[in-house]
Amino acid sequence: MFTLTPDRSVVLKALADTIIPALPDGSPPGSTGLNLEKLEAAIREQPLGAQAEFGKLLDLMDKPLLGLTWFGPLKPFCKLDPAQREQLLQSWAASNVPQLRKGFQAVRKLCTLLYYGGSMAEVPAAWGFLGYPGPDEKPVDTPKPIKTLHPTQDAEYDCDVLVIGSGAGGGVVAGELAEAGHDVLVIEKGPYCHGCDFTQREVDMLGTLYDAKGTLSTQDGSIGILAGSCLGGGTTVNWAGAFRTPDYVLQEWAREHDAPQFTTLEFKESLNAVARAISVNTNYTRHNGQNQALWDGSTKLGQEVRLIPRNEKGLTDSDTHFRALGYTTLGDAHGIKQGTLNTYLLTAFEHGARILADTKVERVTIAHGRATGAEAVHTTADGRPVRVTVRARRVVVAGGAIQTPALLLRSGLKHPHLGRHLHLHPTVVVGARYPHPMNSWHGPSMSVVNDTYTMLHGTNFGAKLETPPTHPGLLSMVLPWLSGRQHHELMRDANHLGSFIVLTRDRDGGRVSIDKHGAPLIDYTLSDFDRANMLEGVRAAAQIHIAAGATTVYLPHGTLPTLHAQNGVLQNPEVLDKLPHLSWKPNQFGLYSAHQMSTCRMGGDVATHPLKLNGETVEVQNLFVADGSAFPACSGVNPMLTIMALAHFTAQGMKSGEARPGRALPLAPTLGQHATT
Repeated sequence: MFTLTPDRSVVLKALADTIIPALPDGSPPGSTGLNLEKLEAAIREQPLGAQAEFGKLLDLMDKPLLGLTWFGPLKPFCKLDPAQREQLLQSWAASNVPQLRKGFQAVRKLCTLLYYGGSMAEVPAAWGFLGYPGPDEKPVDTPKPIKTLHPTQDAEYDCDVLVIGSGAGGGVVAGELAEAGHDVLVIEKGPYCHGCDFTQREVDMLGTLYDAKGTLSTQDGSIGILAGSCLGGGTTVNWAGAFRTPDYVLQEWAREHDAPQFTTLEFKESLNAVARAISVNTNYTRHNGQNQALWDGSTKLGQEVRLIPRNEKGLTDSDTHFRALGYTTLGDAHGIKQGTLNTYLLTAFEHGARILADTKVERVTIAHGRATGAEAVHTTADGRPVRVTVRARRVVVAGGAIQTPALLLRSGLKHPHLGRHLHLHPTVVVGARYPHPMNSWHGPSMSVVNDTYTMLHGTNFGAKLETPPTHPGLLSMVLPWLSGRQHHELMRDANHLGSFIVLTRDRDGGRVSIDKHGAPLIDYTLSDFDRANMLEGVRAAAQIHIAAGATTVYLPHGTLPTLHAQNGVLQNPEVLDKLPHLSWKPNQFGLYSAHQMSTCRMGGDVATHPLKLNGETVEVQNLFVADGSAFPACSGVNPMLTIMALAHFTAQGMKSGEARPGRALPLAPTLGQHATT
């Protein structure tokens, strides 16, 4: 277990002050926002091997041998002068040694997130210098509508159906089965938050609502992974985009994975049912600065752009609601977003389902080839572990595409494809400076999408262009760092920055395995094929920024290639042309994932697909999977609605006890035809 010793704390403070130096106008240095307690808690969320590695890195920095890593003086980090400290970090950032690049990015991301994403009490002046107003007004406290279980000593439960996970998959299954009269118990690893619990502060909410306190990543540290871990799961923290699965993807799944249900009327009915239940609509048309830029730039270039269907209701045109929408990725304090927390889980509770939050399932119990329940550990309000044993007739695992295969592997399943075929929708951020304030931290995080580049070179693969949340903590992590002053000054321009994301439908996947303690290990390397598609999206995003009026565009590479434009005309196109020829090794550029899929894929060939077409595992009877890990392949769109529809479809089969192949729909006339919204 990682321990933050006094010596390590001194090193971290010196690192923070180098990564975020004080500026002459009074902007405070990085150590003022370095909450060491939260940093230690974040490190302890990592697998034990990663914790040990981070500890060794800090210990190395406290030794004279550190000089050998950058051919500098043989002195500990704290004995170097400020210029030397910065040179060391610059050397690590550009190093050919993967471990040094990984170490640099780890400390940089932690320090910048804690500084820019912390509370105003921790960094009193930082937000003011950015023009960032900070969280919205605090909502009125209201009682929690769901009453969860709170065992204070070892407990046993018996139920018809145990649902592990409460997000887009688990929440829907729980609601559907409870309403149909089944005795349902829901177990959720994360906490139950409501209303005022959503403080809208990045560090607090990332630490509370996301897996690994927001620091989940691939083993090499090159891809940051955002995955909800709270009651409601990803539907509580996602960006509210409710995309229907494109027809060409559903046809691909049916054809290439022998899964005909995806092109049936019944599956379309499931899509329609969940869309109604979560109030999907395009009624809200007010955009923040960066969404308006995506709309304006795309249309000026003659490219199709459309409104994103969103699962929200009760909105008005008021400035209060507009500001509030900017914070719903940190948990919706106002009840506007209709995730499973406000819909299917509430339905489940109202129909007698029991819900147990703050509880990690260690393994599913299996006897004679059948699932019989689970063993778990609940953490009480005062931090004590309590053993929980569940007996169930059927078990549904819906912990997401990282945690679901890890749990199944811990439980003894051995299917050779379990944990493989991990798809991440690898995403980069293309930022730009506009002459006018953008205020992109308010309003819907994503309300506009450009689908021009989703099917490149005659394939089903390409990239969507959307917009991300831009609160200072996350923004600070994605903007490349060349020097302390450069990064600090770039952040000071935050109110004039607009960002697009290039969300890539990846053809080539990675893998989830477990270490000897059962913790998930994530391995993923962006393939040449997927990187080429991603870079076509980057070029397109840059051109749209310029068409929309941006004067400077920051390309997503650690060397910070920068484009300059005047009156909508790019002045240095050679920089854009050279982008594919840069080195794109892990940790030389920022890569992120908010969508994880396909690690327990469903299909008709049991040798290559761990799930049957009804969602049941091929190895164990009465053990089902109902989340994004069941996708046969990458969805190509923000997956919430597809996960919910698949969970709804699976639940109908569980009600009747049968698989539901359904009636086939006619194939769309062209590969490019999308499902209507």
